[in-house]
Amino acid sequence: MRLSRYFMPILKENPKEAEIVSHRLMLRTGMIRQQSQGIYSWLPLGKRVLDKVNKIIREEQNRSGAIELLMPTLQSAELWQESGRYDAYGKEMLRIKDRQDRPMLYGPTNEEMVTDIFRSYVKSYKDLPLNLYHIQLKFRDEIRPRFGTMRSREFMMKDAYSFDLTQEDAVHSYNKMFAAYLRTFNRLGLRAIPMRADTGPIGGNLSHEFIILADTGESEVFCHKDFVNFDIPGEDTNFDDVAGLKGIFDKWTSVYAATSEMHDEAAFNAIPEGERLSARGIEVGHIFYFGTKYSEPMGAKVQGPDGKEHAVHMGSYGIGPTRLVPAIIEASHDENGIIWPDSVAPFDVVVINMKAGDQACDDACETIYAALSKAGKDVLFDDRDERAGTKFATADLIGVPVQIIVGPRSIAGGEVELKDRKTGARETMTVEAAIKRLAG
Repeated sequence: MRLSRYFMPILKENPKEAEIVSHRLMLRTGMIRQQSQGIYSWLPLGKRVLDKVNKIIREEQNRSGAIELLMPTLQSAELWQESGRYDAYGKEMLRIKDRQDRPMLYGPTNEEMVTDIFRSYVKSYKDLPLNLYHIQLKFRDEIRPRFGTMRSREFMMKDAYSFDLTQEDAVHSYNKMFAAYLRTFNRLGLRAIPMRADTGPIGGNLSHEFIILADTGESEVFCHKDFVNFDIPGEDTNFDDVAGLKGIFDKWTSVYAATSEMHDEAAFNAIPEGERLSARGIEVGHIFYFGTKYSEPMGAKVQGPDGKEHAVHMGSYGIGPTRLVPAIIEASHDENGIIWPDSVAPFDVVVINMKAGDQACDDACETIYAALSKAGKDVLFDDRDERAGTKFATADLIGVPVQIIVGPRSIAGGEVELKDRKTGARETMTVEAAIKRLAG
């Protein structure tokens, strides 16, 4: 992508309305644009990051055995009346009526709708277990949306829903998602700590929030320091291995961790003082097991091996991609801008032409840009007629992991400079060597 032809409206000044680093940087880099209170457009740079976050989420959901579908954003109130949640959910639900005066709602979550889909088609225990997920926009009319897309009214959610014959089977499905979430956040460059949590309006009696520690976190969290050293489940994790997944769950819940709502001061104080950790935290995922809370009132039953009908046991599992993007920024930035992990960076490399119009610089940049693009890399080519300092500042601000700097003096010797955005380390090498290293 040539920057001279790209839409990336960078702001020179820090927006006054931005209270935290991620909101400030997402506005400055032109990733998002606020359209009304708590509602944002995702501009091209932000959309690229969001797409890469969703790609990783999909890969790990699919690896765990979950199956993707897509449900509508607007839902009939009838389903929610069946479950008993329509009146109980509160003012966060946006209730509307269509032209036939039928009550509708903009879905804040999809337990009712996915239960309706399940009960319409699945009749036998032989079709279980089943986990259905989608990535879709949601709406919750937050009383105080803030921090940009960290807490907005319209947001994107990956929500998965598991269906099992028994509680024992449902706990195994829960453990699948538990392991999948650990892998997902690790691939996004985050160390997420699963913490025992309140189930809220979703319901149920087993729930964990996945929390990353950050000074701008919404609430205080409490945990044991051992979490920073726990191993992440590997790519070869067998999601059909009941004992293996239980071992992962047991390990990651073997020491104290809780959100403020579930905090036990006595249990926390029992941890040796040097091993206690209390900090602010950002929730990036939430998983629930709630048994037959929805299947019983909505008649989602299957015939069991005993020939009788059984209400299925369910769980739901959420990740907020539009919340994850600012969470990653909160965890990875410096005074110059964002430092993206390689896995979700909007571009893999930025080619900086220090002197646009200089034939040698132009030719070298075109060669590098073409070769890396052909190799399948996402390349941003800063071909603008701007001062070198402006281009360096832009590259640092948007956080592309690798910068290739092409200047008249170095290119006269057939060389370019590579800069690592995270460490600041610089290395000089030939054009051919740079292409070979980055194309691999």
